[in-house]
Amino acid sequence: MASSSFPANLIICDQSSMSVQELVKNPLPSLPQRYIREDHYQLSETESLLIDAEAEPIPILDMNRFLSEQHREGELRKFHSACRDWGIFQVVNHGVSEEQLEELRNGVEGFFSLPLQEKMKYKIRPGDVEGYGTVIRSQDQKQDWCDRFYMTINPIHKRKPYLFPKLPSSLRTILDLYIQKVQNLGMTLLSLLEKELKMEEREMREALEDGMQSLRMTYYPPCPKPELVMGFAAHSDSSVITILNEVNGVSGLEVKKNGVWLPVNFLPNSLVVNVGDILEIMSNGVYKSAEHRVTVNTDKERISMALFFLAKLEAEVGPAKSLISPENPPLFKRMGMEKYLNDYFSRKQQGKSFLEYMSIKKEHVIASTM
Repeated sequence: MASSSFPANLIICDQSSMSVQELVKNPLPSLPQRYIREDHYQLSETESLLIDAEAEPIPILDMNRFLSEQHREGELRKFHSACRDWGIFQVVNHGVSEEQLEELRNGVEGFFSLPLQEKMKYKIRPGDVEGYGTVIRSQDQKQDWCDRFYMTINPIHKRKPYLFPKLPSSLRTILDLYIQKVQNLGMTLLSLLEKELKMEEREMREALEDGMQSLRMTYYPPCPKPELVMGFAAHSDSSVITILNEVNGVSGLEVKKNGVWLPVNFLPNSLVVNVGDILEIMSNGVYKSAEHRVTVNTDKERISMALFFLAKLEAEVGPAKSLISPENPPLFKRMGMEKYLNDYFSRKQQGKSFLEYMSIKKEHVIASTM
């Protein structure tokens, strides 16, 4: 995110492994070791049964129902339970038209179809996390089976001049429109959540309005041995919420619920929203961030776009003060947003390990109430 705050010695840009897309252009006699997971993906018997039986779909929210006096309360209850019990939900009637989503798809596919030398104009620079390529934190780190383009999009003055402004004009135009519409959707959802949590009015919005936002486009090539790799390793997002667009309609996203990985099957033209670690922290554990991962397949490329909503860089990350009382002590530490991001990007992202790092140990919570 705010890459200027990251120690350069914690980030290594490995130019030799810049593109999985280029790697698979020629037949692979074997997969490079840097992609093979020791804990490689294998379906358990329980997961196989759940997938075969078309596991329970994630909740679906209709934004139009929030505008209806007749349906609003019921949709709010569904919204609250989706954030509490799932940490992830689909949204329909979200304000981005089918035609705009199709135009965006064409633009993103066009970007990833560019020659490598063109895409390398946007490559990640030493000591940074933004741009096209792979961020490596240690020489023995296992890499995901994907190519990424990641950039800060808000506040606008934080945009790198060699990234968004230099994108192909057709992609830049539709992306700018898409960002505006998804920003509106995100702030609407966060305003509703503030009320559902019974926070003080504007407590959440003041921390988030014109806050840090970033966008990641991800390309997952087909893999000859998909069971040995991971498109994107299991993690929870550092964000408040993340809004995901399955750009080309190819599935692969999975969410962990009650210890079992479940496939997320997108409705046509829907967007998926997941709760991030900051929202779990702000809600003091009422809402749960979604642990999720991406699998790949043997014959279809997958393209996704995620927009991450975070707090202002000068804000503090911690449980909302209006929710804390002697009966409801804080479950998480407080720290400045800049330090939060620095710590997040400096650590190996594995499951919900960063949220564990942010949590106050149980004995400290008990002591604070005595």
